[in-house]
Amino acid sequence: MADEPQVRNAQDAGTAPEDRTKHPVDETLPPLKMFTSGLQHVAAMYAGVVAPPLIVGAAVGLSGTELTFLTGASLFTAGLATFLQTLGVWKIGAKLPFVNGVTFAGVAPMLAIVDTTENKADALPIIFGAIIVAGLLGFLAAPWFSRLVRFFPPVVTGTVITLIGISLLPVAFGWAQGPNPKAEDYGSGKFLGLAAVTLVVVLLLRRFTRGFLKQIAVLVGLVLGTLIAIPFGATDFTPVTEADIVGFPTPFHFGAPQFALAAIISMCVVMLVSMTESTADMLALGEIVERPADEKTIAAGLRADTLGSALSPLFNGFMCSAFAQNVGLVAMTRIRSRFVVACGGGLLVLMGLSPVMASLISVVPRPVLGGAGVVLFGSVAASGIQILVKAGLEKDNNVLIVAVSIAVGIIPITKPDFYHAFPETAQIILDSGISTGCVAAVLLNVVFNHFGRRTEDDEVTAPMEPGEEISETRGAKAAHAH
Repeated sequence: MADEPQVRNAQDAGTAPEDRTKHPVDETLPPLKMFTSGLQHVAAMYAGVVAPPLIVGAAVGLSGTELTFLTGASLFTAGLATFLQTLGVWKIGAKLPFVNGVTFAGVAPMLAIVDTTENKADALPIIFGAIIVAGLLGFLAAPWFSRLVRFFPPVVTGTVITLIGISLLPVAFGWAQGPNPKAEDYGSGKFLGLAAVTLVVVLLLRRFTRGFLKQIAVLVGLVLGTLIAIPFGATDFTPVTEADIVGFPTPFHFGAPQFALAAIISMCVVMLVSMTESTADMLALGEIVERPADEKTIAAGLRADTLGSALSPLFNGFMCSAFAQNVGLVAMTRIRSRFVVACGGGLLVLMGLSPVMASLISVVPRPVLGGAGVVLFGSVAASGIQILVKAGLEKDNNVLIVAVSIAVGIIPITKPDFYHAFPETAQIILDSGISTGCVAAVLLNVVFNHFGRRTEDDEVTAPMEPGEEISETRGAKAAHAH
């Protein structure tokens, strides 16, 4: 009976008879179904992969051609990291249907590095150097990290993921106002209207469509928004006309990596966040595909993430991590083959080797990207809130952890000059709400949930009536419990 789920699943109808004795994760599908299913995974995460290089590249001040190159490099390295995770080598790779790509957790710290770098031409080499070091350290720490999961419960991971979304929303709002903050029409009704139309298109597609079209709602929204923007003169096709049909991401295109201590520390914190997210995703995906992720699997998966991140800067890519939206896609379609996802990784590599395909994304006007970004970044925050709902917030301790960590994390957003009196090296870390919020959540969780003895007073009391005293409420609750 235990083997029945391996045979009776949605993908069995298209598998070869000899494959039906295998676990669904290890099955291969017919070529056409393999391709279309892999393409669906790419579509589900495409916008998430190209958004970070667009954000960081714009902050550095890259031209349209250079921005296209950086985007293509991110697609290429995402494909390589996906190969490493799904197919595996030695003790590297969870061999689960994971799609890997640029993690959102690194965007805010990278923007902080850009802001504090006097010569913007050095910003990307400094970022790449920090990612290489963080990736190698993460690779070495993977076996030990897999044993420390108890220090990263849902109350910590949920808080961090929520902060990722909150920290990135201001970027979407800035995009919605236009491409040039110094232009007279910045924030005009034309730009805000394009952002609003794109947002509405994405919402309508998510609400009234199903299956594949619903999964690529953000991508379709970007396409339609770009077409609508053409009559308003907000679309520039120059990057497409200047791009080559075939190209290769030249190693260290933006210069040899530079190693700055503050930047390294900042990206090491991001690596910690990334490893935490990936661990949570592996645990969830293991349950979905009916192959629970044990300590050995988690360690192998983390090695793939960290090694992929360390190698990514060689081809001008950023830190890689598992994409949670693809975990949801596996759950929805019940197509659990890791080879389907590996096929998706192959498509990412091919897209990264075609500058023309990568340049299509740089054509998207900033306001259109801003409208879609509201959904994209807001969904990240919502994912964190979903985790927090299950994090045991009936306990006062956990409420305090979330409250203080989020408060610390949004300081750089609500008060950007809050740490202006600190040294510039310290500001790289402090100006990242994700980094500071993560550190705060981990430390508070250790203090409140691992030191000392918890009592009945840890439970959140019911809302009090006017004039009711705290002692009476808690006393009544304790008496009722006995």
